Amino acid sequence: MRTPEQMYHTILQFARDRADIRAVYLNGSRANPNAPQDDFMDYDVVYVTDKIAAYRGDTSWIADLGQIAVMQQPDDPAIFPDGHDPDRRYAFLMQFRDGVRIDLTLLAPSLVKSHYTADKIVRPLLDKDGILPPPAPATDRDYWVKPPTAAGYCGCCNEFWWVSTYVAKGLWRGELLYAIDQLNLGVRPMLLRMLCWWVGQRTGFKASMGKCCKYLPANLPSAWQKLLAGTYPPLDEEAIWQALFNAAELFSQAAAAVAAAQGFSYDNCQQQGALGYLHGVQNGAFGTRRQ
Repeated sequence: MRTPEQMYHTILQFARDRADIRAVYLNGSRANPNAPQDDFMDYDVVYVTDKIAAYRGDTSWIADLGQIAVMQQPDDPAIFPDGHDPDRRYAFLMQFRDGVRIDLTLLAPSLVKSHYTADKIVRPLLDKDGILPPPAPATDRDYWVKPPTAAGYCGCCNEFWWVSTYVAKGLWRGELLYAIDQLNLGVRPMLLRMLCWWVGQRTGFKASMGKCCKYLPANLPSAWQKLLAGTYPPLDEEAIWQALFNAAELFSQAAAAVAAAQGFSYDNCQQQGALGYLHGVQNGAFGTRRQ
């Protein structure tokens, strides 16, 4: 794998060799002083150019950055239509065979000011014309966990317990794919949200949990780390039941702690009602399981 020094040389030399690229800057985790650094971090690079159509039309230039293993073009209107002009902003997500990844955005000069200042995690690398605004100190402040509102907290609790009944229903029917999807796509986001709030209040809401909450486990007590790990089951009925109850236990503890710290009221009746329903479904209290 190429070193960061080699990569920055390649990225900058590419821009210096092309008169149409007028500025280069970095955003994402490599520009974030608070992010743990490792070799597999993406290089989130922006090239400012008014020749985006030419780069889209002939992609042979990519070979100058490395040997591609696989690539995606998320701004290709034929694949991912979203209405924006691909000749003003266009991205190439490039995984190279040596392990390096570059997420390269080509940006029209007219968009630089708004794009550059929209994210506080940004680092200028090259500015041929002085078009980049003076950078503020890089900070991940925009990604810090936000304090919950009373309504948001109550909504999170209600969604967690409500969707937990879907998991139980899927298990009763023997629909394991449905059950595990409801666990992962409905129950889990509320659990992670509550755990992030718990960490947030302990850090003064001055910490980011990262993409997909990747920094969350390291900020939890060891007992909670174990419970959280136990919410990720294989496609097995008993394992999914256990994962659901692990999630319920962990959510209950975190929600009660967040409520106490924020001055909210945690609805124990809702919790007990939902848990009673889950145990009832598991134990066959609502009729014979569908075969």
